[in-house]
Amino acid sequence: MNSNIETKCIHEGWKPGQGEPRQLPIYQSTTFKYDTSEQMGKLFDLEAEGYFYTRLQNPTNDAVAAKICAMEGGVGAMLTSSGQAANFYAIFNICEAGDHFIASSSIYGGTYNLFGVSMKKMGIECTFVDQTLPAEELEKYFKPNTKAVFGETITNPTVGIFDFEKFAKLAHDHGVPLIVDNTFATPVNCRPFEWGADIVTHSTTKYMDGHGVSVGGCIVDSGNFDWMANKEKFPGLTTPDDSYHGITYAERFGKGAYITKATAQLMRDFGSIQSPQNAFYLNMGLESLHLRMERHCQNALAVAKFLKSQEKVAWVHYADLEGDEYHELAKKYCPKGTCGVLAFGVKGGRATAIQFMDSLKFASIETHVADAKTCLLHPASHTHRQLTDEQLEEAGVATDLIRLSVGIENVDDLIADLQQALDKITL
Repeated sequence: MNSNIETKCIHEGWKPGQGEPRQLPIYQSTTFKYDTSEQMGKLFDLEAEGYFYTRLQNPTNDAVAAKICAMEGGVGAMLTSSGQAANFYAIFNICEAGDHFIASSSIYGGTYNLFGVSMKKMGIECTFVDQTLPAEELEKYFKPNTKAVFGETITNPTVGIFDFEKFAKLAHDHGVPLIVDNTFATPVNCRPFEWGADIVTHSTTKYMDGHGVSVGGCIVDSGNFDWMANKEKFPGLTTPDDSYHGITYAERFGKGAYITKATAQLMRDFGSIQSPQNAFYLNMGLESLHLRMERHCQNALAVAKFLKSQEKVAWVHYADLEGDEYHELAKKYCPKGTCGVLAFGVKGGRATAIQFMDSLKFASIETHVADAKTCLLHPASHTHRQLTDEQLEEAGVATDLIRLSVGIENVDDLIADLQQALDKITL
């Protein structure tokens, strides 16, 4: 039976049978027993479904992945040990040395480094683009060896809104998939597959967990991209894999080819699996996600309006605010609200930003974001510290930018805390 997102948060994934545990069990086991050598052999040949080693798959993890998959409207999903691992696997699953992909420059600093530095050492080139450019300008960045386009639904930390339809058309016109990190919006507030995205990633560490207890990531495959129609671009999916006796993933697994390859090949070789215990914690967070996202958005809008009215605040970026440059895109792609994260600057620049942050009582300075508790950081000094001033400018990260992740506390208490910290600023 088809259900709404709120019900999916509660009921998808683990489906207990007669006499089975109502709550998702934690299968805290590295290995699984079989009666015959032949049964085990079929698993290694991908001729049968089942579990043999948790590095590849685990029943707890698969139940949680299935829930996220249902929430996003995909055909298959895989949990990873972190959001970084999810984004790496998502690209590396279809790119190899000599390949190229395009990414928005307005992405999380860690992802920027992954794509621009570490993957460059592997022979994979990434071109970062200004996502606000018109389609005809973006066209020039595509090359014959371009294999994917990547963006974030809500950019971190600049909280811009990704124009799915513009980038989906560009990607598909060039025969490549659109990969979108949907961490900040979550499928509660945006479902990228409905706007043309092909692959979705998440740092489940953020809103999906919601309580700062479990690092994790997830990749969801829409099943919509036709790998065989673009056969020459994706040999890893459309030609035989010698490490699995010549299996061709796109032929054998159809719509599930991408996620099967990611699991059977990349997880086998790199092993960035999420622990069953962490998957259990994640599932607990998912059950309240729909309630928390509503409160995060309500609180963040109230905080954004307050900051906008303050003389000592230089600027505020929050797409749910009337007049914000991304407001129309937000109404289109995130009609229920964006998220609880906003960006703003205080007058006086970097030094004043530090003074303001150090004066807060409820909001804590930490690298985390998208948590039940309010937290904040100064990206130029923290998450984007490794970037040059030129790279910061390219990414749209101002030196005075403060990323504020508004929690689910009483909003009057949060505003009072912000007020007393602003009062301490001397201009």
